[in-house]
Parts: sequence; structure tokens; C-alpha cells
Amino acid sequence: MRYTLRQLEVFLAVARDASVSRAARALAMSQSAASGSLAELERQFGVQLFDRIGKRLALSALGRSVRARAEAVLEQAGELERALGAGDEAGRLRVGATLTIGNYLAAPLIARFLREQPGADVALAVANTEEIARQVENFEIDVALVEGEVAHPDLELSPWRDDELVVFCAPDHPFARKRALTDADLRGAIWIVREQGSGTRQAFDRAMRGLLPDLRIGLTLQHTEAIKGAVAAGLGVGCVSRIAVTDAFANGSLRSCRVPHRDFRRRFFFLLHRHKHRGPGVQRWLRLCRDQRDEAPAR
Repeated sequence: MRYTLRQLEVFLAVARDASVSRAARALAMSQSAASGSLAELERQFGVQLFDRIGKRLALSALGRSVRARAEAVLEQAGELERALGAGDEAGRLRVGATLTIGNYLAAPLIARFLREQPGADVALAVANTEEIARQVENFEIDVALVEGEVAHPDLELSPWRDDELVVFCAPDHPFARKRALTDADLRGAIWIVREQGSGTRQAFDRAMRGLLPDLRIGLTLQHTEAIKGAVAAGLGVGCVSRIAVTDAFANGSLRSCRVPHRDFRRRFFFLLHRHKHRGPGVQRWLRLCRDQRDEAPAR
């Protein structure tokens, strides 16, 4: 074999960090050792895996084409090492979740996964759909649960479970006394919404199609709990996933608003890299999530 696993580690670390020095720190190597390892890999095969753009290194066309296969080789080598050692194939699982899923659904799923795979090491990254998709594309996450739709040739999106958004207000807001809201009500409201790039904002914009230029956006916030707090304080009307406001509706701190002529239904999705190796840990996670969906479907 003309390459070593260490050379692949260096190649992939540089691909993620776009810098030899940052990759060396991540691998606990000296910069000269990391640079030498990468140079030797390129010399052995007479190829160039990176193009230099200013101070950054960007994958060449060849580097992009072999990256997924290099990731798969390292992951399979890790699985073999774990199987030969402790007999635990679950290993390390890097999960991504968008904010609603990460805040309200991910923890019980991880707890169940760890009960079934006590030797596993699970890391959770929570961000909006745009950022989670970037991390999946960059092989920083093994599998993600997202709220928004993603269109990228290297990413695979498949349905997980149903969800819906709900419009809500403070108990003393005029909307709390209305049986249903009209489009005129929606235009007249001050809205507190999620940021662009989030799945919730994507679903909100789709539901409000035809009204968007006329809506009064008072605040744009990155966190659902911040939106709930701002709405409870009387700053405007919000629209987030029903699973995020169920408790607030039950205790009376927020009120649901009916908008029967607008479609707030959406789906949550699995997001994976098409070319990434899907080891036992990923397969078990997907199965567990599907089982949870079948046991307790969302409203």
C-alpha cells in the first residue's frame, strides 16, 4: 500500500480546516510533520490535492473527488480497530440537528441510543439548517436531523417525521380573542421570526406566500425560546413549531392563533452525505429515529 492512514488523516484535516497549521494542531502534530506527510502523499502518486488561494488551501478537483473515499477508508479502519479491541462497533457518532429538533427532540433520542449502545461516544451540533448542511457537506457531521429543505448534489435528504408551525401571541394580545385570523390580520401584525437560513423561516415564508412583501417583521431572532419570550412580553406575534410551544399553551403563558386558510405543515428530514461511509453507528441512529417516529408521530 502506497499511503498510510496517517497521511489520510492529514489530508482530511487540511481539507476541513483549509490550513496545514490548523490541521496540525487538530492532530497534535508539528506543522512541518503535517506538511511533510501531505507532500509525501502527493509525491508518491504524482498528484496535487490542493490549490493555494492566498493563505488558504482549497481542494483541487482530484482532492474533491477522492475525499469521500478517504473518509470511508479511515472510518472503516476505525471500526475494525474497535471491533478488534473492545468489540464495540458503535464508536463515535457525530449528530447534527437544527434548533427546534436539537432543543426539543434530540436529547431523548441520544439518551435512548446510549442505553442501547453504552460504549458509544455521541457528539451533538445544533445550528440552523444552512449551517448544519455545510457541516454535513464538509464531513464534520455523520448524520443530521433538519427542518429545512436542502438542495445540494452531494447531500441526500429523506423524510423523517411530520411537523407543523403555529402562530401564537401573548394572552392579552388582541389576536387572543379572535376565533381565526384573516390575511388582513396577518399584514397588520408585528412579527417576531427566525432568521433566514433556518428551516422554520423557510416554512414560515412558504406558508405566507403572497403576503411576504407586506408583512411587518419587528424582530429576527436565532432562538425559539427568545421568540417565545419576546411574544410573551407583548412585542409581537410569533410562528414556530408546535412542539416548541405546547407547554406554553398548556400553562397559559402563550395563546395559539388559528389561521385555517394558510398551510403551516412541514416535514423534518434526515440529511446525509451521499458519498460518506455509513457505519453501524449511523445505521443504528437512523433505525432508532424511525422507530421513535412510528411510536409517537408529530401532530
